[in-house]
Amino acid sequence: MDTTAGQDRPDQPDRAADLARYDAFTRLRLDRPEEGVLRIVLDSPGRLNAVDRAMHAELCDIWPVIDRDPLTRVVVVHGEGGVFSAGGDLEMVKATAADFEYRNGVMREARQLVHHMIDCSTPVISAIEGPAVGAGLAVALLADISIAGRTARLIDGHTKLGVAAGDHAAVIWPLLCGMAKAKYYLMTCESLSGEEAERIGLVSRCVDDEAVVDTAMEVARRLAAGSTTALRWTKYTMNNWLRQAGPTFDASVAMEMLGFTGPDVVEGVAALEQKRRPTFEPGPPEC
Repeated sequence: MDTTAGQDRPDQPDRAADLARYDAFTRLRLDRPEEGVLRIVLDSPGRLNAVDRAMHAELCDIWPVIDRDPLTRVVVVHGEGGVFSAGGDLEMVKATAADFEYRNGVMREARQLVHHMIDCSTPVISAIEGPAVGAGLAVALLADISIAGRTARLIDGHTKLGVAAGDHAAVIWPLLCGMAKAKYYLMTCESLSGEEAERIGLVSRCVDDEAVVDTAMEVARRLAAGSTTALRWTKYTMNNWLRQAGPTFDASVAMEMLGFTGPDVVEGVAALEQKRRPTFEPGPPEC
C-alpha cells in the first residue's frame, strides 16, 4: 500500500484542466459543487443505481486519480434520486459465477477498490439515502465520514446469495461495530436502518432523510476549509488500523470468489430472480 500520503505532489493546480483528469470516468457523474469539493454521483437510471462491471471498474480506479488531484480537498459521494446503490447488478453476478477470467478481473477490482479507498489521502464523505448494498455499501462504509438517512437501508447480502461476505466487510465492520454485531448482520443479511447503523457505530451520523446530502455538504465545507496536511495525515494514521487487516481482507475476497465457483450461488441467483427464499443443500463437513 502507498506510504507517501500527505507528501508534496508533483502536479500543481491547473484550473483550466480541473475535471479533465476525470474524462475517462463515464459511468460516474462528477462535478465540483464548491471550490475544493469533488462530488461523485452513482447514477444508473431505472436500476436503483446498481453497479455494473464498468461502474465497478471505475469505483476501483478513481481513488488514485483523486489522490493526485491538487484541486480536490474533500470528496462527497452519493446516489442519484434518493438511492445510494442497489449493489452489483445480476448480470455481473452471473458472469462472475460463470467465467474464470471475468471472476479473476472482478476479484482484482474488489481488492483494489478497498485498498485504493484506504490509501486515498483525500477525505471522503458518503451521503447514504435509501438502500446501500454490495459495492455501493463498500464505498459508503469505507468513506471517512458517513452520513445516513433515518430510513436508509444498509444490507450486506453476500451469504444470502451463497458466497462469503467478502469485499469490504472483514476489513471494516468489526472495527466500526464490533465482532458480535458484524457477524450477526453479515451472517443473517438483515438490513439496518440509518438509525440502527448509527446506534451500533456502523455510520458516523444519522439525520433526517431530506437532510442527508445537505449535511454531507456542510461537513465537506468544514473539511475543505481545514488544514489539508492535518486532515490527510490524520486519515493516513487512522487507516493503519485498516491496513493491519489487509491479510484478513484478502482472504475474505478469495473466499467470496471461491463461492462463485460452487452450486450455492446458482441457487442464490435463481432465488433472487424468482423472488423467493434460497434453498441451499448442506455443504461438505470439511469446508
